[in-house]
Amino acid sequence: MTNGPLSRPDAGTHRFCIAPMMDCTDRHFRYFIRRITRHARLYTEMIPTGALLYGDRRRFLDFSPEEHPLAVQLGGGDPYELAECARLATDWGYDEINLNVGCPSDRVQKARFGACLMATPDVVARAVEAMGKVTSLPITVKHRLGIDTQGSYQDLRNFVNIVRRAGCRHFIVHARIAILKGLGPKQNRSVPPLRYEMVYQLKKDFPDCTIVINGGIRNLDAVQHHLRFVDGVMVGRAAYENPYFLSLVDSVVFGVNQTPPSRREIIQAMIPYLDQCLQEGIHPHRVVRHMSGLFAHQPGARRWRQLLSQQAPSTKRRGNILREALALIPEKVLDQRSSAHSLSLENKDRII
Repeated sequence: MTNGPLSRPDAGTHRFCIAPMMDCTDRHFRYFIRRITRHARLYTEMIPTGALLYGDRRRFLDFSPEEHPLAVQLGGGDPYELAECARLATDWGYDEINLNVGCPSDRVQKARFGACLMATPDVVARAVEAMGKVTSLPITVKHRLGIDTQGSYQDLRNFVNIVRRAGCRHFIVHARIAILKGLGPKQNRSVPPLRYEMVYQLKKDFPDCTIVINGGIRNLDAVQHHLRFVDGVMVGRAAYENPYFLSLVDSVVFGVNQTPPSRREIIQAMIPYLDQCLQEGIHPHRVVRHMSGLFAHQPGARRWRQLLSQQAPSTKRRGNILREALALIPEKVLDQRSSAHSLSLENKDRII
């Protein structure tokens, strides 16, 4: 699905990334985000190796050409299976293979992958080596500071050093440990304290590696602060809950001289996409649910969310859902464009 030709951004930069999030970062969300920022690096939801080896590959791997730069995140612990999936993702046209070593869910732990792999860096190293033999794409690892029993900086440094020797030169670090016993995934995103200084120290100790920081970063002021110490920043829930703050990423983070889109332009660009999805039998709710935060902190935001949630279940409404929703928002809000000053004021009470 495309909406006109767009130049492909540099696939090599990781200065600003949007985190892989289960039930959030599917292809419809990523297409929506591409109406806001062209240069942020996007990630798929975590895809377990079994889903690709034995399931519907197109369902998990298909994407629109405009989504580049785009990484696939794999979940697994078996080097052979990960290598086969890396080969598939390479053939599919992704820009990066990312291994999940951060998910703390019970289901993932039982399958012996995710955050529990931090206890066995040699297993992660073998997986990196196996994937590196079948693809020329960069192999990256997204991980935590540690886990319940291994939360010291020395443990973290040892993990990175072992995986680095296996060929990985790119680490995305969620600046919290994962508590595997007693906390669920949602709690693990907020209860363990953030320790950004440990990620900064990693960059000092491994200057030849690309270090990207993740966790609790909610605005561009915080992004710019972290970029003084590391190579890149990854933003998660804030990008989903308040996506319009991303409209300044290309200019502020990547130095691209361009006018940010208005919210009206973003919605108008999504109307033909939604209609096309409906022609292909895709339920409208799967698309518009990702747009509910577009007017966060703005007049009309509540009515916008209500219309999308109440009317989207009806397949008869098609792109009219978005056309009707436009009428709920004040013209000034629809046509207002972001500026560094306006976003700084909007975020002044939420800077981390």
